[in-house]
Amino acid sequence: MTGSRVVALGHYQPARLLTNEDLAAMVDTSDEWIRSRVGIRTRHVARPDETVDEMAAAAAAKALAHSGVSATDIDLVIVATSTALDRSPNMAARVAARLGLSSPATMDLNVVCAGFTHALATADHTLRAGAARRALVIGADKFTVAADWTDRSTCVLLGDGAGAAVVVADEDGRPWDGPGIGPVVWGSVPEMGHAVRIEGTPPRFAQEGQAVYRWATTQLPPIARQVCERAGVKPEELGAVVLHQANLRIIEPVARKLGAVNAVIARDVVESGNTSAASIPLALSKLVERGEVTSGAWALLFGFGGNLSYAGQVIRCP
Repeated sequence: MTGSRVVALGHYQPARLLTNEDLAAMVDTSDEWIRSRVGIRTRHVARPDETVDEMAAAAAAKALAHSGVSATDIDLVIVATSTALDRSPNMAARVAARLGLSSPATMDLNVVCAGFTHALATADHTLRAGAARRALVIGADKFTVAADWTDRSTCVLLGDGAGAAVVVADEDGRPWDGPGIGPVVWGSVPEMGHAVRIEGTPPRFAQEGQAVYRWATTQLPPIARQVCERAGVKPEELGAVVLHQANLRIIEPVARKLGAVNAVIARDVVESGNTSAASIPLALSKLVERGEVTSGAWALLFGFGGNLSYAGQVIRCP
């Protein structure tokens, strides 16, 4: 068995920007109300004809361009999404077709807001087992398609976008403490799965906000510390903490309780809203692109949300 590592990242967001002031003209809300409760100022909204696989492919193409890996060498594509309206072809197969990949294994993975970290772990396990050598791992969601624009407590949260990582097997078989992907810690709270829902026809997003907030701020910090322990990295050694970008009032207390005193804390939720499975790779890609986290730094990635699922790992930043 070999290790695996992230060698490049990419992201994509639709051109249309929806501000808090725009929302105040649509529903009973205000900029102050939104910022004080969730910290969001803007979010990007896809065109009606802009699809999940289109956004996913744009993010993946950007990651590939920075990776040194040829598209034709990709032999695994995993797309984490909960907003693919069609059952087949799946989003991964459509991404492969858009990018001209030759014969990769393609699969979609739906763990809602924890989708990307589940998908990254799945790719890592696959590469370690030798079933693939080079993978595209993508989080992409058109979350606004599930928005109830009459519900001011939820419609203000949602945004659209995609983030992607190129993941390769570690050819030298180096231990994971080289550039790599650490062990995953994952699980769920099935009896509370009703707290975050995308249900109905057409599908609509709903959540029990206070229950999710209490769970996230009290139960997740010790799990995040466990992720660091599994990786052999102390919280104070982290260069970045990239939590699912759900709500600034969740991100900041969880990061504080973790004790990552020297880390850059991703706060992309302020400008992008909650982009579900896209939020972690989107936020990390921006940090790397802006030079806010250095190559080789330890980064904690931790997704949580729908199903009350969670998954996290520590990686070396590309």
